[in-house]
Amino acid sequence: MIANFQEKVYSLCKRVPEGKVTTYGEIAKSIGKTGLLSRAVGNALNKNPYAPVIPCHRVVKSDGSIGGFASGSRKKINLLRKEGISIKNNKIIDFKKRLYRLK
Repeated sequence: MIANFQEKVYSLCKRVPEGKVTTYGEIAKSIGKTGLLSRAVGNALNKNPYAPVIPCHRVVKSDGSIGGFASGSRKKINLLRKEGISIKNNKIIDFKKRLYRLK
C-alpha cells in the first residue's frame, strides 16, 4: 500500500510543468484521501528514486516557502532558479502566479 501511495505522489508531481510549483497539500488533496497529511507526501518525495525525472523540487509549502529536499534546500533553490523561479528569504516571489493547481 505504501508503494502505491508513493507512485500516486510521483505521478502527480510529474505533471507540474517547469517554471511552476505545487504544494504538498495540493498533492495530498488530489489523491483524495480524507485526512491525508501533507507530511506523508513530503516523506514520499524524500524517497523519490526517479529524480530528476520526477521533479520533486517543484513541490513547496503552502505559504510559498521552500520546504525540505533530500539533497538540501540550497540544491532545491538552485534547481528552481534554473527554471526561472525567483526566491527571496527561502520563499517564492509571486507564489500565487507560480502555483500549479492539480485537478
